[in-house]
Amino acid sequence: MTAVSLSEAASGVPTLPLKPRADLIVCPRCDAVFALKRPENGQRAVCQRCATVLITPRRKAGLQIIALSVAIVILILGAAFFPFLSVHAVGASNSVSIIDAALAFSDGPLILLSLATAALIFLIPLCRVLLSLYVLVPLVADRPPARHAARAFRLAETLRPWSMAEIFAIGCAVAVIKISDLADVTFGPAFWMFAALVVLVVVQENFICRWSVWNALSTRRKS
Repeated sequence: MTAVSLSEAASGVPTLPLKPRADLIVCPRCDAVFALKRPENGQRAVCQRCATVLITPRRKAGLQIIALSVAIVILILGAAFFPFLSVHAVGASNSVSIIDAALAFSDGPLILLSLATAALIFLIPLCRVLLSLYVLVPLVADRPPARHAARAFRLAETLRPWSMAEIFAIGCAVAVIKISDLADVTFGPAFWMFAALVVLVVVQENFICRWSVWNALSTRRKS
């Protein structure tokens, strides 16, 4: 994938008009302002200051992201309720699901911690995927944006740092290594679902071009 060079806008302090400038793009990480030059499909535009990817258009990316989102929803629901791990030790065995693990302390004073854990590894990723589907399906179908689609996409982006499914996977890997010498650990179907889920989430994040989504929402709303 080739990169397209963007020319940085003047660094002076002119009086900017109140209406949005469609010919400029701002880096979300370092706030550098560039003259907008839309790359071709398969190319990408990166910030010359911090190398943040700004635009990554791909052919049929919308359909691919929707397919990934549907798969993620199915995997989240399956991974939440199927057995995640089974532990066998001294003739006793026990199986636990992700929901059971997240709500392990729900009966005591740590109920807020249990609810926060369930939200970070289950509810927030599911909410982000559903919001993405709500925004993208009408755009891919060449229909007007859904009601409050811009707010929904902004909320999905706001929740992105709080979606910690991959952090939970790393924590589970560390825990399994520590208890493997004390008991026999068997991976349940939810473990493999969750592993596939983490991979698909990463792929989806790399596929989506947020500038293209915002541009489509703005263009369709005006028309």
